Amino acid sequence: MSTTDAPAAPAPSPDAPAPGLDTDPRPGTAPAPPSTTRASAVTTPQDGPARRTVAWRVRFAVLCLVWGFSFLFIKVGTEGFAPLQVTLGRVAFGALVLLVFLAIKRERLPRSARTWGHLAVAAFLLNALPFSLFAYSELTIPSTLASICNATSPLWGMALSVVALSEDRPTRRRVAGLGIGFLGVLTVLGAWQGFSGTDLTGTAMALGASLSYPVGWIYVRRTLARDQHSHLAMSSAQLLLATAQLALVTALFTPMPTSFPLVPVLAVFALGALGTGVAFLLQYGLVAEVGPTTAQMVTYFIPVIATASGVALLNEHLTWNTPLGALIVLAGAALTQSKPRTP
Repeated sequence: MSTTDAPAAPAPSPDAPAPGLDTDPRPGTAPAPPSTTRASAVTTPQDGPARRTVAWRVRFAVLCLVWGFSFLFIKVGTEGFAPLQVTLGRVAFGALVLLVFLAIKRERLPRSARTWGHLAVAAFLLNALPFSLFAYSELTIPSTLASICNATSPLWGMALSVVALSEDRPTRRRVAGLGIGFLGVLTVLGAWQGFSGTDLTGTAMALGASLSYPVGWIYVRRTLARDQHSHLAMSSAQLLLATAQLALVTALFTPMPTSFPLVPVLAVFALGALGTGVAFLLQYGLVAEVGPTTAQMVTYFIPVIATASGVALLNEHLTWNTPLGALIVLAGAALTQSKPRTP
């Protein structure tokens, strides 16, 4: 997101100035456009604002649900397929959705070799790598823990921006948020009891996936921020490249599946078509309508929904430190994204 997903290069919460930097995505696709003002000739002063308020709130809720359930879809998908196969299906179905909308809007994919080269790197950092790490991590850790690790992405982003982006200097508030956020991670993992009962390898992969997002966003910000192609075209190209990358790796390291159980197939389809494809379109529209600050608030609902779905539908065990640590992580992430009030 992200998932989170998430969705492609300038992404879900993956657009100007660069993919995925103005919003969070869980899904990992192109960033959303700056807030714009839209005038409507068919709405009246009486019902126009109210209808728009209801409409964006409904889409916001749908996006929260789609990305929140993505971690459950990953878990169910890996019960029938290898992690790389789940990830390949995810980006392939996501790319298919975006290409359909690209055709409907009669837009073209980028033609510049330079753009495709940078998008190939973005596809690896924002899609192929983090999606694969999350799929592998959920072989050994609950989907709830994976979603909480995903929520640390703003913390990694803040820490990396201090080093990589000279114009983004830390404030006391943001440094405090960074410390609080990682204290929350230690709380989730039960550090005081020696991380007992936690698979450290799986957790490290989930945290690595979360770290990959801001690395990708910084790369895109430095290389594609001024690209003139539409965000839909850029994201479609990025997911196509991620599909090609994963198709090659999957063919080399994973045997062909011998069966296609219905529930895992449906989970992978939902993960890609909804959690990566449709989620990007929803996120793009939200950022355009209400701005990146409001749209990125979806990040803070994802672990709540993922935890509820994991406990209710997957019977995952939840101890007291998991929700408490998640709240601390989200509080820290919120501080790193906040800005001081101007008089």
